Amino acid sequence: MAGAMETVMGFQAAMGKDDWKGARAHLADHLHFVGPFESFSKPEDYLAAIQKLHAIVERVDMHHMFVDGDDVCLLYDLVTNTPAGTAFISEWHHVTGGKIDRIRVVFDPRPFAPMMGK
Repeated sequence: MAGAMETVMGFQAAMGKDDWKGARAHLADHLHFVGPFESFSKPEDYLAAIQKLHAIVERVDMHHMFVDGDDVCLLYDLVTNTPAGTAFISEWHHVTGGKIDRIRVVFDPRPFAPMMGK
């Protein structure tokens, strides 16, 4: 079974290649996601939202990854092709049994609010 860091890195790599089936393989069936705009309790709903977001992403500039047992925190700049520009993102993943079962994303949502209808 892969460790927490390998699981999260595999998930991130699959998303970076638009490999949604590969990304899904890293998520637990009972995934719980919380972000500034949305919360999901099904991995399919989360991936559908991420697929829509991918259209505005130019790149992800990773700054740091912290690993503490089953918890992995990513700090990165999300560079978009929108007027919102670049957002500094923190993602906290929890891994159980080789699958990501919780994701919490924190960033300043104000520049993105008009795009989200908020």
